Amino acid sequence: MQNTTAFTLSGQRITKELGTVRGIVVRSRSIFGTFGAFIQTIFGGDITLFTQLCERTRQDAYERMCAHANALGANAVIGLRYDATEIGQGVTEVICYGTAVVVVPSE
Repeated sequence: MQNTTAFTLSGQRITKELGTVRGIVVRSRSIFGTFGAFIQTIFGGDITLFTQLCERTRQDAYERMCAHANALGANAVIGLRYDATEIGQGVTEVICYGTAVVVVPSE
């Protein structure tokens, strides 16, 4: 699945817009992960446990968005964005969204 945060794909021509697609993941931190991250904050620097959790969550949301686009018959997503909202203490929703399109190589 081709994708871009722009509204055009270099070397491609959009032949059809299929609408907004999204992938949503809601995650909570485990008590063990939170404790491990707390230990990492004592030493400073990158809190790798949270970084890994964020990366995994964004990847899952992206894959769900791609599956949604694929189900509509798209071969690309333009205007790709991420957003996150805390919906409870330690519970966060991450959404990946964009516009599903069909593209062909430019002539």
